Amino acid sequence: MNRVSTIKLTKLLWGSLGRRRQGQFYILLLLMFLSAFAEVVSLSAILPFLGVLISPEIFFNEPLVQPLIELLEISKPEDLMLPITLLFSLSALFSGMVKLLTLYVSTRVAFASGADLGVNMYKRTLFQPYLVHVERNSSEIINGVVTKTNTMINSILIPATMLINSMFITIAILSVLIWMDPIIAFITFSSFGLIYLVIILFTKNNLTTNSWRISKESDKVLKILQEGLGGIRDVIINGSQNFYCNLFFVSDKSLKKAQGDNVFISLSPRYAMESLGIIFIALLSYNMIVSNGIESSIPLLGALALAAQRLLPVIQQGYGAFSAIKGAHSSLVDSLNLLNQPLPIHYDNKKSLESLLFSHQIILSNIDFSYDKKTYIFQNIDLVINKGDRIGFIGTTGSGKSTLIDVIMGLLVQTRGLITVDGVIIDSSNAHQWQKHISHVPQNIFLSDKTIEENIAFGIDVNKIDCAKVRDVAHKAKIHDVIEKMPKNYKTIIGEHGLKLSGGQRQRLGIARALYRGTDVLVLDEATSALDNETESSVMNAINNLGDELTVLIIAHRVTTLKKCDKVFRVSSEGIEECSVSELT
Repeated sequence: MNRVSTIKLTKLLWGSLGRRRQGQFYILLLLMFLSAFAEVVSLSAILPFLGVLISPEIFFNEPLVQPLIELLEISKPEDLMLPITLLFSLSALFSGMVKLLTLYVSTRVAFASGADLGVNMYKRTLFQPYLVHVERNSSEIINGVVTKTNTMINSILIPATMLINSMFITIAILSVLIWMDPIIAFITFSSFGLIYLVIILFTKNNLTTNSWRISKESDKVLKILQEGLGGIRDVIINGSQNFYCNLFFVSDKSLKKAQGDNVFISLSPRYAMESLGIIFIALLSYNMIVSNGIESSIPLLGALALAAQRLLPVIQQGYGAFSAIKGAHSSLVDSLNLLNQPLPIHYDNKKSLESLLFSHQIILSNIDFSYDKKTYIFQNIDLVINKGDRIGFIGTTGSGKSTLIDVIMGLLVQTRGLITVDGVIIDSSNAHQWQKHISHVPQNIFLSDKTIEENIAFGIDVNKIDCAKVRDVAHKAKIHDVIEKMPKNYKTIIGEHGLKLSGGQRQRLGIARALYRGTDVLVLDEATSALDNETESSVMNAINNLGDELTVLIIAHRVTTLKKCDKVFRVSSEGIEECSVSELT
């Protein structure tokens, strides 16, 4: 998509906006047209205003002014000065108010559209299959959703409205100039237009190159920040602070240089054009006064000076908007890639709100899995799990235990074979419904920087948390007594990733979270590895006493964790084989 033109990318972005936002942009176009009309009125009023100030007698005898003279019952030329001054002031005030309203609406619509696009990116990213997330770097996604959404607002949406507005106003001012003096209008517009066209031709490649550098380096900067802060314990212990600072400096310097170059390219023509504009008006003034005399030239010169004073900033604004859009090309590509992510079949499907029935069996038939369809993690898996079974999985590191569990949970799609639940084949169309039955406790528990209560009731609105249920599952996970000793009990904030808790406490909190869901399939993936033997035994006893309707799948390295399992399977790349706990000791 990087080779697609900016115009085509902008069209794709337009298609990503909802009908409501598109409608608001159409209203904005009408406001821009009204703003251009106000500019025409304002500029047209300068001629009679200056004419009355310099030669009220000549203006008093103009046929076009007679209706106004009769309406106001004016008897002498000097009396025209006040009403014409007021009309000129009103036209200027009207023009300013319309411009202000246009600016307000354009910024509101642009930022509202940016918010919609950001939510859409985040939604589409969260709904991607688990394998997509495994293969991605999270820093690129975060940068895309946060930073590049802001780039779309500040460098695409707002500049696009400014560019269109500049075009309307430029046409309006040019129309007034043509009405005043067609030759001067042609010379003015063609000269300034040609200069900006040459600037665009010379700078567009630099803008495109810088856009690519900004996109890539912003990803790198965020990645370095995440890695440095995410592994802060190891960074401190290893003394790697300077290493990460140097990495950050190199990427951030390149990023800021590209951003600075684009800002310079965008703003620099203004100063040259202002100087050229003054020189042009000075030469024009000299020529007109020499040819026509000072008295007849001043009204036209005043009007032309005002028109030029309005025209140059508008052309510069349009050029700046073009530069911003061109400079954000790569960020726009990355954003559109996120916006074009497909939503799953179950999204916005009422059927997906229902869970599948699970009353009898989960059956795996001839299951193979490979990430690249070349190297297989495991092959030929045949397995029957009955409702209420306690099933243990054991094997060497890298044997595929966790991958097999991910396949059973519908997070990963098997390369070959079938998974059925009560005879229903599990695939991408109903995996979401199957997952409503499952609670999962991984070895590394994700905890957010919120209260203990909110972490146990993960994904539940704080106002809808069942506090009694939270305490009940905390008792079962053997962490209630620990929580009660904390300063604010269940309202204690545990820090980012639960840094204020020990490893064992984090795991028990994860078990409590899984139990809070109240599902009938519980998956424990090394979920008790950080617990001491006594605590682990208490937790497993509590889980085993939850009832025969609960199906428990356990991955463990410690044999004692599996001692109460109905069946234990050894997993390897060639498949699985059943073994007894006594054989493992």
